[in-house]
Order: sequence, then C-alpha cells, then structure tokens
Amino acid sequence: MKFKCPECDGDIETKEVIEGEIISCGDCGAELEVAKNNKGEFVLKTAESEGEDWGE
Repeated sequence: MKFKCPECDGDIETKEVIEGEIISCGDCGAELEVAKNNKGEFVLKTAESEGEDWGE
C-alpha cells in the first residue's frame, strides 16, 4: 500500500496495515496512525501523543 505522509508529503510504502497501527515516516520521522476515512479507505493521520499519567 502507498501513502503520503500528512506532515512532509513523503512517500510511505507498506505491505499491510491494520486500523489503529502506528507507523513512522522514513523521511521526517513523524509517528502516524492508520485510520479509515468515511469511504472505508485506509488513511494516515498524525498520531496523538499521550502525556504521562502521574496519578493526578
């Protein structure tokens, strides 16, 4: 499968993806999450970073 990085527009090629999987862009290093759009097609979006949970 071929994708374009939403951060740097670089080409990303993978063999197989699963919804929710996190992949990294080889060009800019951005962490990207595999999601499905409203047409059911796989797309990449910038992964949300989770902050530390210090029990507060």
